[in-house]
Amino acid sequence: MISWRFSSFDDLTPRDVHEIFRVRIEVFVIEQNCPFQDVDGADLPSWHLLGTNGSSDLVAYCRLVPPGVKFAEPSIGRIITTSQVRGKGLGRELVKESLVRAETLWPGQSIRIGAQARLEKFYNEFGFVKSSDPYDEDGILHIEMLLPKGRS
Repeated sequence: MISWRFSSFDDLTPRDVHEIFRVRIEVFVIEQNCPFQDVDGADLPSWHLLGTNGSSDLVAYCRLVPPGVKFAEPSIGRIITTSQVRGKGLGRELVKESLVRAETLWPGQSIRIGAQARLEKFYNEFGFVKSSDPYDEDGILHIEMLLPKGRS
């Protein structure tokens, strides 16, 4: 069973921040062999969704970025499930939970993401549609996708 916690950056504990950055580096830098500056200016104004297992280990994470920070629209990003829980549907649960939280924060607004191109069909399941040509970001092919206003 996953426990969800939702917090502004200022309300995260030092341990939360450590675990978030540790897991993001584990997945994006080490697993994907993609050295890049993960900690960026978008962390401070964002909201953070943390999913922990019964042992209180951080196993799922997403940040919800206000409009005007990454894109004109609000966005979700740094969407992660750790290797020990992948393939069990937690990624879908994480995206669904993040969209519920985004709707609470920014009612009726479209959501834009910068997705790895290989995950286009995954995000299509939630109503996201491709809205850009593919582009290279840190050696990985990405596309912008938009979840239009009035989503269900």
